[in-house]
Amino acid sequence: MNKIEHIRIHGRGGQGVVTAAELIAMAAFYDGLEAQAFPNFGVERSGAPIQSYARISKEKILTREQIHKPTVLIIQDSSLLDSNDLLTGTSMNTKIIINAKENRWPQLKGRKNVFFSPATEIALEIIGKNIVNTVILGAFVRETKLISLNSLKQAIKVKFKEKGKNIIDKNIKAIEKVFNL
Repeated sequence: MNKIEHIRIHGRGGQGVVTAAELIAMAAFYDGLEAQAFPNFGVERSGAPIQSYARISKEKILTREQIHKPTVLIIQDSSLLDSNDLLTGTSMNTKIIINAKENRWPQLKGRKNVFFSPATEIALEIIGKNIVNTVILGAFVRETKLISLNSLKQAIKVKFKEKGKNIIDKNIKAIEKVFNL
């Protein structure tokens, strides 16, 4: 792990972008790390592009500013790559995890740290809704190893406690499926 891992998550309002960052931070905390999560949006409506951030470190995190140079970029809605320059601030070392089956974006050609996850397909199959925030985190755990799968499961159990055992079980099944792909 670098001194501080900077994670930027892009998606649309209503897709659980903020919850994804919170789950990453909670899981990191369960792994004994320092963590923070926070959103970046105003009065956007459902479906509008938004982003959230998470930081993970073995040491105390003092900054709370937006993440302009992510070490990990998670894209929950791949259609955002068609119209926005989501790669701003990334380097060739940035790990990029995209909710898509394959690369169809010229701006990603030549990058070696790009990982694709069929999160929508798995969310529809297991959860029954196109909510990919937890599902894509299975790929995040697998590709970055910044948090453990067990800690992510614990974060889901705590965060979704009010939603009931059925929702928790479906989300855990979905992240396990993506993790094991």
